[in-house]
Amino acid sequence: MSPLRRPVPMTTPTRTTDPVQLAALREDVVRGLTAERKTLPPKWLYDAAGSDLFQEITLLPEYYATRTEQSLLGDVAGEIAAATCARTLIELGAGASDKAAALLGALAGTVTTYQPVDISAHALALTAPSLTDAHPGLSVRPLVADISAPLDLPEADDGPWLIAFLGGTLGNLLPAERAAFLGGLGAQLEPEDRLLLGVQLVTDPARMLAAYDDTAGVTAQFSRGVLHRINRELGADFDPDAFEHVAYWDAENQWIEMRLRAREAQTVTVADPGIRVHFAAGEDLRTEVSAKFTLDGLAKELMAVGLDLAVVWSDPSHLVALVLAAPSTSLPVS
Repeated sequence: MSPLRRPVPMTTPTRTTDPVQLAALREDVVRGLTAERKTLPPKWLYDAAGSDLFQEITLLPEYYATRTEQSLLGDVAGEIAAATCARTLIELGAGASDKAAALLGALAGTVTTYQPVDISAHALALTAPSLTDAHPGLSVRPLVADISAPLDLPEADDGPWLIAFLGGTLGNLLPAERAAFLGGLGAQLEPEDRLLLGVQLVTDPARMLAAYDDTAGVTAQFSRGVLHRINRELGADFDPDAFEHVAYWDAENQWIEMRLRAREAQTVTVADPGIRVHFAAGEDLRTEVSAKFTLDGLAKELMAVGLDLAVVWSDPSHLVALVLAAPSTSLPVS
């Protein structure tokens, strides 16, 4: 078996006990499934089982982004540490914190606090024991939070802060959401603080599409997982096998869409809150958008919310980039 295809242990799904998260899921399901164009936010893909499946996706031969970014991060972590001298590392969308290992190693002389932030409590539970063993004296403070919502970062140790948002997750936000997200972060940064973004760059469409429609079908299983979750959490009667996984490159918007396409006409009941949703044959439910970037375009997005693109690192094939942003010394573009 290829080392890129080693299996990831799967977690048995359970219903959430968090009333706030359940209410948010219910609201998104009602809004998204009753819209003219059906859509769900990608965050609901990441329950315990979904987080495990995504870890498996990152090991697939087609999914180049994770291994390319990790290799690049290993190469330039020392430069990032020298440019930031961070005492506090805050990682948004941290998952199991495997992306932060190189940064924590390079920052060993200065960092005292690591705060991984993720919507998946399951993923964060894997974090603290291994990191505290590897970095004695490091204060690890996991935080379960929805990073797509307005995020007020809790008080951390003295700066400088380095806020890392890696793995291309920025691309899961639509343009207006990205502007609000980046602007909200920028407003919380002191002049010496820095924001590190890991983004996927626009490249060959065939290569990008293959990363979201692997031959082993793991991504299809991951995408259908949101239907299993709605069944489990809200008492729906989706038949996930009645939906085909589709990946689509939108050249105008420069993003990949993951969709679930109804194989035949069907009506689904969602017991909580009591709605019936009709799908026509061939109708799509969008489960994820993954935007790809050009560096010029990203620089303009950052400038518009009061952030300057300070340093860029990219792999030789220009598949991904690590971008260090700083609070702007000039006013944001209106």
